[in-house]
This record gives sequence, structure tokens and C-alpha cells, in this order.
Amino acid sequence: MAALGRLIARSDDDIPVRTPRLPAREAAERELSDPRYHQHDPNPLQRALDWLWERVDELFRAASGATPGGWIGLLAIAAFVLLLAVALRLRLGAVRRTPTTGGALFADTPRTAAEHRASADRHASEGRWNQAIQDRMRALVLALEERALLTPGPGRTADEAATEAGRTLPLHADQLRTAARTFDDVTYGGRAGTEEAYTLLAHLDTDLQQAKPDLAATRTRSR
Repeated sequence: MAALGRLIARSDDDIPVRTPRLPAREAAERELSDPRYHQHDPNPLQRALDWLWERVDELFRAASGATPGGWIGLLAIAAFVLLLAVALRLRLGAVRRTPTTGGALFADTPRTAAEHRASADRHASEGRWNQAIQDRMRALVLALEERALLTPGPGRTADEAATEAGRTLPLHADQLRTAARTFDDVTYGGRAGTEEAYTLLAHLDTDLQQAKPDLAATRTRSR
């Protein structure tokens, strides 16, 4: 390089003239700072990626060193974890969202209790248990409203309806809460309805049609 040529000069009798150490270093640094020597250097992103892959490589090397069998043992453990995850997925089914009780019980155009009940029976006959449960719960609540045992509330949730109905019909309060949870599970919680759950709800609906209200609770509610 030109700098090296300038660093060592020769006298007329070929005896090298040495440049002092500090000026020599400064001259070399100035020479090496020339952009020509850095035009092929990696950019900051490439350097960051190189650093990241070096760390990942170190991590895997450390894991393989600590695992019996080295890389083969590490791959065997990874395969086992993957198979376990698949087995749990098949056993438990789809990941379910946390059930919410914030949705309104009636989301479409209001119908009568008889209409919802007929729709529920139709869905049940075709094995559509989610829809059957939803319509049967709506029929149950509407039937109570039609008997003036519940105050009509289009924006009310299933839990709210069950709680209010349970005060008027205390003997059925627990069953009403269970029915509301079933409705929320299939409507908002991602659970699949079952024939058993629908049958319990249908029996409750039938029982409530003949149930006598607690008159003291009804008077308190009407004040």
C-alpha cells in the first residue's frame, strides 16, 4: 500500500529510515480509513443477522452438548414434544375461547316462544345441537315473559334472564343457571352442543311451563 511505502523510506545508501511508531500508526489508520477498503463490508442489517445466527448456533450447540446423544438426542426430544402437542390437540380438540356472558340472548328479529320451540325441535331432529340449544333457551325465556314471570328485556343476557327467573321460581334456580351456562358455552365459548344438554334444557322448558311462581318474590319484583 502507498502508506507502507511512505512509512519506510530509504536513504541514498539503501539504509532504511524508520518512521516513529505513533506517526506510523496514524498514517496506517488514515490509509485504512479509505472507503476503497470498506466497499464490500456488510451493512448494519447483515451484521445484526450474522450476530443473531451466531447466537442461535451457540444455543443449539450448547443444547446438543448438554443432551444425551448430542444432536440425535436433541432431535429425538424435539420430535417427542411435537408428537405430544399433536396428541393433546387431538385429545382436547380445538382451543376454546374463554366463555363470555356479555352477548344478548336475542340477536335476531323477536319471535314467540312457540316459534323458537318449534325451531329448536327442528334443529334437534337434524342433529344441530348448538342451534337447538340456542332456540330452546330463547323459547324458555320468552315463555316466562309471556306469562309475566319475567320483565321483557331484548338486550338481556342468558345469565341475567336466569338470575331474574330464579328469583321468581326459586325451586328451578340452579337448573336455570345451568341452562344459561350451556347457552353461553355453545354460543360464545366455542363448545359443541350435545343431545344430552339439549334434552335437559327441553325438560326444564317443559317443567317451567307448569311451574308456579313464588308470589312473594313476584310482588317484590313488581314494586
